[in-house]
Amino acid sequence: MAPEAARAAASGAGRQVWRRLRRRPSALVAGGVLVLLVLLALAAPLLAAIEGQDATTYHDALIDSARGGVPTGSFGGVSGDHWLGVEPGTGRDLFVRLLYGARVSLLVAVGATVVQVVIGVAVGLAAGLGNRLLDSFLSRVTDLMVALPMLVIAIALTAVVPDGFPRPLLLVLVIGLLNWGGASRIVRAQTLTLKQLDFVAAARLAGSGRLRVARRELLPSLAAPVITYAAILLPTNIVIEASLSFLGIGVKPPTPSWGQMLSNAQTWFRADPMYVLLPAGLLFVTVLAFTVLGDAVRTALDPREAARLRVGTRASRPPRTPRTPLRKTASARKTAAKETAS
Repeated sequence: MAPEAARAAASGAGRQVWRRLRRRPSALVAGGVLVLLVLLALAAPLLAAIEGQDATTYHDALIDSARGGVPTGSFGGVSGDHWLGVEPGTGRDLFVRLLYGARVSLLVAVGATVVQVVIGVAVGLAAGLGNRLLDSFLSRVTDLMVALPMLVIAIALTAVVPDGFPRPLLLVLVIGLLNWGGASRIVRAQTLTLKQLDFVAAARLAGSGRLRVARRELLPSLAAPVITYAAILLPTNIVIEASLSFLGIGVKPPTPSWGQMLSNAQTWFRADPMYVLLPAGLLFVTVLAFTVLGDAVRTALDPREAARLRVGTRASRPPRTPRTPLRKTASARKTAAKETAS
């Protein structure tokens, strides 16, 4: 296929996917929520400057030491200077810390997803295109990675790494290097199916090597399942990062993280519910938006999946034919018999 024709086909496929996504209001809402969240995270320094606060300054005058550090004022100390209140015990601005926590969560989730997809695609392609010995070896390695207790190993690795190592980068590497088995399995299965098709056989007959076949023929066909799986991995990685930070082995203070804030909020949920509800609500909305958008992308890239999901629903069932009452049928038979006898 000529480069111009390939680009035109890719552009047409992209427009078709976009048209399918636009037909789903839930996908548009989820995409809008995620775009807004990303813009807020990117504009965190600007918004912090507008508010006139930062993520590390303590405000002792805004907490009631007689009550153990509960913020003074209503709703956790909400005011014109602190738009979402302050953190109990420290008085740090909660709005700015939530914005910088979003940066950490999204950065770790996206980085870990990229690492998982790159390793999974490479191993899956090598297993699917390799000989039987290589396929068997890589498949057993993949099975081992899938069977490993990822969270336990991540806890052990993050606990022994020196504190001087950048914590977000460590989380990206740990999550990405321990959780690529699912992507590898999907790519291997798709590769074994695709290499039996005519266009791959034609490329081999034309003299293309395995690397060229993988790059020119297989990777474009693998884009849809890989993108779909990456959309599913993103919310999972956000939850993993929050879990590690909640356990105290993720991002270290004073760098904010939603999981770290939830961990600190365990002792304040009665005295200051806002300190619990804000990071928990943001985490819930982000994971839900990624999940809804991932499902919409999966359906848009593979419309046959939507048709399979509708099987058995009322929309796909054929209309029922009205049944003739039994008495009416019996009388019709008697009338027909009389007419035949006469």
